[in-house]
Amino acid sequence: MDFFTELSQISTIQDAIDKLESLQQPTDKVIQALEDAQMFHKNLFRKRGEPFVVHPICVACIVAYYGGDENMICAALLHDAVEDTECEIDYIEEKYGNEIKLLVEALTKIVEIRKEELTSKDTDDKFIIQVSSFRKMLTASIQDERVLVIKICDRMHNMLTLDALSTKKQLRIAKETLNVYAPIAHRLGISSLKNELEDKSFYYLHPNEYNKIQNDKNIKRQNLELRLNDFTEKISTLLLNNGFLRDNFQIQSRIKRNYSIHLKMQRKGISMEEMFDLLAVRIIVKNKIDCYRALGIIHINLNPIPSRFKDYIALPKENGYQTIHTTVFDNSSIYEVQIRTFDMHYSAELGMAAHWKYKNGNKNEQNQNIEKPSLKWLTKNMHENSQITDLNDFYTAAKGDLYREDIVVFGPDGKTFTLPTNSVVLDYAYAVHSDVGDRAEKAFVNNQRVSLLQKLKSGDIVRIEKGDVVQTRCTWIDSVKTSKAKLRMRIVCQNRIKEVDKKVAMNILSTIFEKDHKIIEEFVKKFGFEERIAQATNDINLLNDIKQKFKKEYHIDSSFFSLMRFKTLNLKAQKFDNIILHTNRNINNLIFDHCCHPKFGDSIVALKKNQTAIVHHKLCNKANEEINKHTSQLFVEWVKHAKIGSKVILSFENKRGIIANILTILAKNGYDVLRINYDGHKSHQPINPDYDDSKNQFQTACEIIIETDKTTDKLKDILEKKCRVIELTNLKDPYQEKH
Repeated sequence: MDFFTELSQISTIQDAIDKLESLQQPTDKVIQALEDAQMFHKNLFRKRGEPFVVHPICVACIVAYYGGDENMICAALLHDAVEDTECEIDYIEEKYGNEIKLLVEALTKIVEIRKEELTSKDTDDKFIIQVSSFRKMLTASIQDERVLVIKICDRMHNMLTLDALSTKKQLRIAKETLNVYAPIAHRLGISSLKNELEDKSFYYLHPNEYNKIQNDKNIKRQNLELRLNDFTEKISTLLLNNGFLRDNFQIQSRIKRNYSIHLKMQRKGISMEEMFDLLAVRIIVKNKIDCYRALGIIHINLNPIPSRFKDYIALPKENGYQTIHTTVFDNSSIYEVQIRTFDMHYSAELGMAAHWKYKNGNKNEQNQNIEKPSLKWLTKNMHENSQITDLNDFYTAAKGDLYREDIVVFGPDGKTFTLPTNSVVLDYAYAVHSDVGDRAEKAFVNNQRVSLLQKLKSGDIVRIEKGDVVQTRCTWIDSVKTSKAKLRMRIVCQNRIKEVDKKVAMNILSTIFEKDHKIIEEFVKKFGFEERIAQATNDINLLNDIKQKFKKEYHIDSSFFSLMRFKTLNLKAQKFDNIILHTNRNINNLIFDHCCHPKFGDSIVALKKNQTAIVHHKLCNKANEEINKHTSQLFVEWVKHAKIGSKVILSFENKRGIIANILTILAKNGYDVLRINYDGHKSHQPINPDYDDSKNQFQTACEIIIETDKTTDKLKDILEKKCRVIELTNLKDPYQEKH
C-alpha cells in the first residue's frame, strides 16, 4: 500500500499520530502542537465522521514525508486552529515563537476573504474567493516558500478525503486543484505531489473517462508489464555490456498515468488503443557524464525518434528539473526513456522538499549535491501580474504561467530564455526587455528574417532589431503566450486608445455644436474634463452631461439654433444592423471602410461624411489621420447582447460520438448551433503525427454555423482541446466574404 492510499484510510487520532511519529521523531514542540490541536478541535468532526483533528495531523504527515522541518510540522498541525476555533494568533506566537506564528498567520490569511473583495453583486463570489486565495497564496510564498508547500499538503489530504462531500463541492474543489494546486506543485518541482493531485482531480471531474482508462489499463496490464520487463532487461544488458557496473545504475519502469493518457488523447484526438508511448523507463545513474554515456548506448543500439529528444540537463527547466528525455522504437513498440542522476531523481520527485530533507540530516551518498530550487519564477510571475487589477485577467495570466510546457531559446549572445511552448518571437522580445518588445521591428531566427509572430522552438537563436518608436499591436495580443507580453501590449494599447478617445470625444462635441475644436478644448480644460473626456466616447450618459454643461456655459438658445442647419441638440439613437449611432444629425447610411476590418466587439469610431457614417477600427491608421484633422465624428457603439453568427470549420478524427461531443461543448459554453455540414474523407496528412499511414486513418471536415451573444475570442481555445480549427469567421464581420 502506497503512502497516500494509507493516509486516506486513517480515521482515528491515534492512527494519525502513529503515522506522524513513524515519519519523524516528534520534538517537544511538535508534541505540544499535537496536544493543542486536539484541544482546540475537541468535539469537532469532519463530514466522514472522524474527529476533525485527524485532518491537520495527516497534513503534518504529508509535510513530514516531504522533509518539512519542526516549524512546518507545527504550523501544519495548527493551521486550522486560528481559522476555525477560538485559538488566537497571539497564543501561537507566545507558545511557539514568531516563525511558526508567521507561517500560521500566512496560511490563515490565504483563506480569509474580506467583504470588500466581493466587488459586486453581479460577480461570482466563489470565483473571487478562489482567485483571491490564489493571489494571497502566491504573495505569502514569496516571503516564505514553506507556506506554499504546507498549503499544497493541506489540499492533498483534502483530495484524499473528498468522497465525503457533495458532488457539487467535489467538482469545485477538484477543478481548483487541477487549475491551481497541481500547477504550483509542478512549479515547485514536486512531481509526486503534482501527479497525485492531477489524478485525483481527474477522477472527480471526469469519472467516466477515468474509469474507462483504468479498465483499459487493467485489461492490458499483463501484456504491458511483460513488454516493460523485456525492455527493461534489454536496457540493463546494454548498459552492463558497455562498461556500467550493476551497482552504478537503477532502472525504473512505469505505465503512463491516467491523467497523462487523458491529456494526450484529448490533444491528439486519438483513443488509448492508438497511443504508442504508454510505456516508459527511467535510467538513474551516478553522475552527469554517465547520463550521456547511457544516452549514447541507447541511441546506438535502438532507433531514436529525433523530434522527441529533449536535454533538460544541459538546459534545465525553470523549476530546476533536469533529465534527458528520448523516445525509441523496439520490436514495433515505442518507449519513452528518461535518464538522470540520483540527485536529479531526488530533486524531481521531492522538489523543494529534497533540499529540506538533505538540510535536516537525511544525507546519503545519492543526494549530497541537492541545491535549494530557485523561486525566481514566482517572484517574476507576481511582479509581472501585479499591475493586473481584474481578477479574471490575473487568474488567467498567473495560472497560465504556473502550468505550462516550456521551450528554451537563445539570444545572439548565448543567453537562454525559458518561454511557454508555442511562444512567438514577440514573446522573446518582451522577455529580453519591455522596451525591446515595444519597439521590435525586425526579427531573425537562426539568421533568417521572420515575422514577429513566428512560432519558436527549443534551440532557436533569436535576434531583434528595434525601431525608433513604440509599436501598437493590439490585434496581436491573443497571438503572444507570456503574461508579460500580453500585459505590456495591453498597457500600450490602452494608453494609445485613451489618447485617441480624447481626440474623438472633442471631435464628437465639435460636430454636435458645429464649433471649432479649439473652443471645445478650452471648455474641457476650463471645467476639468481632461481626465474624463476620453470616457465620453464609450459612455453616452457622460457625453450628454458634458454636452449639457457646454450648452449652459455658452448660453446656446433658440437664436443660436436659427443659424444652424439642425434644430436640436438631443442625441437620438439610430440602429444600423449591429451598430448604434447617437447623433443630432440625419444619417442615412453606415458603411465600413476598406482599410480595416473591425470585428464585433472591437473598439470602433465613426467618421461623418455628409449623411453617411464611416466606421473604422479605433486604431486604424487611416482613421487616425482623419481624427487628427478634426474630421466630424459621431458617437458609435455595438448593439449590446446582439446574437452574432460565426462559421467554424473543424478537422478531427472520424470516430463515433466525436461530433456529439463537440456539439455538447458548444452548448455548455453558450453557443447555439444553427447548421452543421460534414464530410468524412481520407486524410493526406494524419491529424496525429504518430500515426502510420498504413493504419488507414480518416478525418472529418466539418462546417458549423453558430450564434451567440458572446465574443468568439475563446471559442478557438475551447474547440482545439478536441479537434483542429481550420477557420473561424464572424459572419457579421465587415468584408468577411473577401477574406
